[in-house]
Amino acid sequence: MASLSLSTPTTPTSLSFTSSSIFLSSHQLQTHSKFKFPISPPKSLSISCKASPLPILNFSGDKIGESFLDLRSAPPDTARAVVHRAVVTGLQNKRRGTASTLTRGEVRGGGKKPYPQKKTGRARRGSNRTPLRPGGGVIFGPKPRDWSIKINRKEKRLAISTAMASAAANTVVVEDFSAEFAEKPRTSEFIAAMKRWGLDPKEKSMFFMTEVPENVRLSSRNIGTLKMLTPRTLNLYDILNADKLVLTPEALDYLNQRYGVDYQGSDDEDEEEEGEEAEEGK
Repeated sequence: MASLSLSTPTTPTSLSFTSSSIFLSSHQLQTHSKFKFPISPPKSLSISCKASPLPILNFSGDKIGESFLDLRSAPPDTARAVVHRAVVTGLQNKRRGTASTLTRGEVRGGGKKPYPQKKTGRARRGSNRTPLRPGGGVIFGPKPRDWSIKINRKEKRLAISTAMASAAANTVVVEDFSAEFAEKPRTSEFIAAMKRWGLDPKEKSMFFMTEVPENVRLSSRNIGTLKMLTPRTLNLYDILNADKLVLTPEALDYLNQRYGVDYQGSDDEDEEEEGEEAEEGK
């Protein structure tokens, strides 16, 4: 008898094997032979998302133009699951897994029986290193282990592009301002520029630049709510954790090219992602 799940197509609520057509056989994509119920093909794992226009500001805070963030984004019914899986993977891969405790057999001492078994009126005890006494071993304590888990590169890239597209309402594009700090680093001037761009220094903000000059890094390093990222250090957690996102035109072009709809990928960029994953695991 045919299964009921074949006759009633359902929409996947999270990213799973059934949400991709490569996991479905050819007879499942056609009508059932007995009931003749049409089975709709699964939805695509990603869709194009052209976000609202982003204002381009100069160093003085004046608007000089507009730009668009055209990224590949996950469908609404799977976006939450894709982003959550990537966040959990990133945070868990940062765990060193070096926590270690000693069991009663590994603690030094405790070889001699404290007192005779009988005729003392006390509870019997064979060692002073029992977990019931101070200085004894630990019951079921942590031991060194590998916490790393795997995530597909395309899934990780889709999670980052989905998060960037969802944060477009809180994103501004700023012209390259490295020349303003060419002489020496000035934190006060950097904070004043943030206020001109509509950023509150007390709120979390993320700056994404293709390259961070030394004076710009020194000017912003004492601002505890600011994260300065490059393509090498771009990660999903900092995107979601920030209240405001600031991009440079070069960084915007990088996002549209790397996470856009027409991105195909290359071997060099795959090797770069492997290096990023290795750095995250450290």
